[in-house]
Amino acid sequence: MSSAGDRLPELRAAIAACRLCRDDPARGEGSRLPHEPRPVAVLSATARILIAGQAPGLRVHESGLPFNDASGDRLRQWLAVDRNTFYDPCNFAIVPMGFCFPGYDRHGSDLPPRAECAPLWRQRVMDAMPQIELVLAVGHYAQRWHLGADCPKSMTDTVRAWRRYLQHNSGTAVLPMPHPSWRNTGWLRKNPWFEAELLPFLRERVEALIR
Repeated sequence: MSSAGDRLPELRAAIAACRLCRDDPARGEGSRLPHEPRPVAVLSATARILIAGQAPGLRVHESGLPFNDASGDRLRQWLAVDRNTFYDPCNFAIVPMGFCFPGYDRHGSDLPPRAECAPLWRQRVMDAMPQIELVLAVGHYAQRWHLGADCPKSMTDTVRAWRRYLQHNSGTAVLPMPHPSWRNTGWLRKNPWFEAELLPFLRERVEALIR
């Protein structure tokens, strides 16, 4: 019988070949992805930490490297790791809720993760990485999936309750976090408890889990 890790190469190849959002969009022809899909995800058979983000931005779409942007720089600062440590799949699996850059809305902001992606892939990815001990749920889309019905509508309320989710989550521990985008700089100023209380715990757990 093959282990979950043995199935990862096949799953990686299937994800890389996925064109569902272009060829059969969930919300009809008018919602077809307007560019060639480029799924971006880092699966790992050994990492004990999963970074569950939203969807790649344009720079990540162009490079194929997750969090290869200013948001990634801030996230690595939060984690207290350098780029080499961050991109080592022995340390972190990085699997967003949507694998492809969804494009921009009329205001120039990134659109939400594609509706096709999580229903098709998310549980399969989680089943293939049973060794994950901590999920960093970055942003509300990841929090809603990983926390389920226990997730408040407000991202602030969700992150503020981070201790409760770590202590009472029935499966893999989930730590909700805001997205490290520059757009959340104001949120960070209004919520100093995030840096004072959550980040020290996060850094301690990361150090323990990537040893």
